[in-house]
Amino acid sequence: MTEFYVVRHGETRGNTIGFKQGQIDGELSQLDEKGIQQAKNLHDHFDISFADRIITSPLTRAKDTADLLNEGRHLATTVDDRLLEISYGDWDGQFDGPLKEKFGAYFLPNSNAVYPEYYQVSHGEKFTDVEKRVADFTADIQTRYPDEKIIIVTHGFTTRSFAQNAVKATDPMAFKEPANCSVTKVGVEPTGQALYYYSHSFN
Repeated sequence: MTEFYVVRHGETRGNTIGFKQGQIDGELSQLDEKGIQQAKNLHDHFDISFADRIITSPLTRAKDTADLLNEGRHLATTVDDRLLEISYGDWDGQFDGPLKEKFGAYFLPNSNAVYPEYYQVSHGEKFTDVEKRVADFTADIQTRYPDEKIIIVTHGFTTRSFAQNAVKATDPMAFKEPANCSVTKVGVEPTGQALYYYSHSFN
């Protein structure tokens, strides 16, 4: 069985100010002081020396979290584009306040999270698009490393998609994005059957 330990990156300024980061890799999407400390705290409380490798999203906030987590452990690290955050399309790099004023029906009440239909106006990825690329990644990595324990460093919506796939959830709103620097464990048998353990925060 392949075991995936899925880590959401540390907090960014964009996480705290209501900013659609999506696949943006600019200044607002880098780890802030708290996010750096979260990653260091995770390093101190989650010993990854048991793992065989790290695979990370190409976005800097994920790679920086992986580097902090890997300090002193020296696991081999590779980048995989399938671990990118959801792209909100035209909304990437925009603030939630003005978006909710114009497209309020596509946002959950009292939240910056969106309903699955949001893509109709933002031209972003569908929820199911992200779930499919996560499923493709999971199947590929399970085939290549059928007995390994792998640290995945990625993003909130992407982690949520691992959870959706693991339990074959039909409700697109079944899982919320986990906390920054939380760890979600998913085990995948050679048959493709997923065993799901969600999610622990060390912060």
